Amino acid sequence: MAALPVELYRAAQVRELDRIAIEERGIPGYTLMSRAGQAAFEQLRRHWPDARRVVIVCGGGNNGGDGYVVARLARLAGLTASVLALADPQQLHGDAQTAWWDAQAADVPILPFTRADLIGADLLVDAILGTGLEREVSGTWRDAIEAMNAHSAPILALDIPSGLHADTGAILGAAVQATATMTFIGLKQGLFTGQGPACCGALSFADLGVPGDIYAALHPACWRYSGQDLPTQLPKRQRSAHKGHFGHVLVVGGDLGMAGAARMAAEAAARCGAGLVSIATRAAHAGLQAAARPELMFHGIETAEELTPLLNRATVIAIGPGLGHEDWGRSLLRTVLASDKPLVIDADGLNLLAIDPQFCTNWILTPHPGEAARLLKMTPKQVEADRFAAIEDLALRYGGVAVLKGAGSLIASKTDGLVALCSTGNPGMASGGMGDVLAGVIAALLAQGLPAFVAAKVGVYLHGLAGDLAAQAGGERGLMATDLLPFLRQVVNPSS
Repeated sequence: MAALPVELYRAAQVRELDRIAIEERGIPGYTLMSRAGQAAFEQLRRHWPDARRVVIVCGGGNNGGDGYVVARLARLAGLTASVLALADPQQLHGDAQTAWWDAQAADVPILPFTRADLIGADLLVDAILGTGLEREVSGTWRDAIEAMNAHSAPILALDIPSGLHADTGAILGAAVQATATMTFIGLKQGLFTGQGPACCGALSFADLGVPGDIYAALHPACWRYSGQDLPTQLPKRQRSAHKGHFGHVLVVGGDLGMAGAARMAAEAAARCGAGLVSIATRAAHAGLQAAARPELMFHGIETAEELTPLLNRATVIAIGPGLGHEDWGRSLLRTVLASDKPLVIDADGLNLLAIDPQFCTNWILTPHPGEAARLLKMTPKQVEADRFAAIEDLALRYGGVAVLKGAGSLIASKTDGLVALCSTGNPGMASGGMGDVLAGVIAALLAQGLPAFVAAKVGVYLHGLAGDLAAQAGGERGLMATDLLPFLRQVVNPSS
């Protein structure tokens, strides 16, 4: 992932880059198509050097044209390559038609698609549908996608797995589950969030020799954050430093029976470098929790009035983990919202905020899709159908910075007008408490002076990276939130 560009584009923007290259820079369209096919074929040989029988499934547009180029190159290289066409090649136009002619001239067998003709293939190439797809895949096209997915051979997708929406990462009816995807000219934002990561497999990129300066004509839709500036954001500490330099995080939460959520957030804040960490929780929890983790300062709080002195001493407040929906949690949230301190709001804090929406420029909201749906008065399915629209709506309606958690977490700032995407993390992190830990991570970075948008994107990145390291150490299945804590200490010290 580190070798990929950080700029992400919508499909229309990539088409515009393609147009500029052809019409304004004079690069023939078929030259770009030939380069795409060549890059994909080289990737094919690198990934699957032993594959001998390659079946390329082609649609009717330029994505199909890329497939015909791959088929021709495979045939010329001595592989047993054939095309299964979902669209009548006689109806092709422009560059795709030229690619078909050249494939015919190279004696590539071109047959109408049937499921039976996939049998015996060592490798399948998906050249069915490109980035222009806007409606659900159906009929023969859907049958072909499902047949490819049911086949035992690996799949190389060209530009985008067919059936995946290039802008949203949503599956439109059915989508190819590729082993690897080679994408061209510009990275499509839908490859990195929603169902995109699950569909595209190992992702690689070829710019097709498009001049670098033409990218300046378009503002990327989003930026992929990959930790490139961590040594700057988290520099080595001065030898004269003391705890007062690194902020005081106050975690508010842990109603009866939910003490662990607040404690996990607090421990994460401590492991990520906050100078002091306090917890305002139920009195019944405070003593036992303090004995288990003496570095944290636990305060038994039963009324909102008791919370005020703690708010005055805090640099940043994280509220929501284990807060509950009862009067105790509601009163504490009201008191916290009345303060002028920077806030990180998660979990039950978000659910209560959804009941009584407010606007604030000084908070970071960290919902998962279900919580985001409640905040936006829609369903989780609607949120996942267009995560980019959801995160921008959250930032617009509620202000400050919003984080939409999930595969390809998104971070948006209303003030800065920026959207970032973080692709660290793994399916093992789909377990209870991970969001509590993230809230603590972000609060600690905010307390150490990082601006809100930076704290959010760096926090999401580091949280996912710690999860990846924990998974490497012991596997994804059975990964618990507290397993991230020792790795958090490691990843927040990039200069060590």
